[in-house]
Amino acid sequence: PWAVLVSEVMAQQTGVDRVIPYWHAFLDRFPTAVACAAAPAGDVVRLWSGLGYNRRAVNLHRCAQVVAADHDGRLPDRLDDLLALPGIGPYTARAVLAFAFEQPVGVVDTNVGRVLARWEGRPLRAAEAQSFADELARKADGRGTPTADGRGGDGDGGGGSRSWLWNQAVMELGAGVCRRRTPDCGACPVRPGCGWSAVGLTPPDPADGSAGVGSGQPRFEGSDRQGRGRLIDALCRGPVEGADTPAVMGWPGDPTRADEVVVGLLADGLVERDGDTLRLP
Repeated sequence: PWAVLVSEVMAQQTGVDRVIPYWHAFLDRFPTAVACAAAPAGDVVRLWSGLGYNRRAVNLHRCAQVVAADHDGRLPDRLDDLLALPGIGPYTARAVLAFAFEQPVGVVDTNVGRVLARWEGRPLRAAEAQSFADELARKADGRGTPTADGRGGDGDGGGGSRSWLWNQAVMELGAGVCRRRTPDCGACPVRPGCGWSAVGLTPPDPADGSAGVGSGQPRFEGSDRQGRGRLIDALCRGPVEGADTPAVMGWPGDPTRADEVVVGLLADGLVERDGDTLRLP
């Protein structure tokens, strides 16, 4: 479960090909939540450096600390307990339930959200998409209505393995066939039941604006994210004097902007200030 959680957090807004080497290195250093919790946050950030969205590293470290302190070092297998962990949102919690514990819950990422909306032939609200995905996962697993704690109800599912496969299959369908810009409808194994196909793929695309379907990341070049990343990369090599931060971030003529970004990094727990010197926590 810990390895699944790490992979899911790393893959948020980051391509899987980039994640794989970081994932292996991270688990070599922190094979368990307890090992991660025992390390300084700065060590976690150093291993994360270059992957982007470094706030995820701090949140994962905080999550590991709670798991070590409150759950005997083991990730909980209940939805409410997972959602109570730092940095764990609805998608990540359900991904852990589905892929680590093989529970019959639907996992709605961008690819799944696109498949579901096109299947229904209309945009879906978040609650609709999640409910639909849960229903299909339970059907794949042969289970009935879920119980209040997020577990499956009565049925002959045999541990959730078929719903695990269902989630993987729909993600792959969306990534490789039901693509955003160039859907390969001729290769789609479920085209006969697709609502959008039934109307001849008439615009607008039902996936546009539907729940779970991303609209693309904001521009990185010249952004505050780029400046944050540059400073974190520098701090991984050693402390940085406050007066040097504008140049390190790439904005030597804009110390006000640099100061504002540093304030955000301090608030996120990614940076500590020792007098006029910045360092990793």
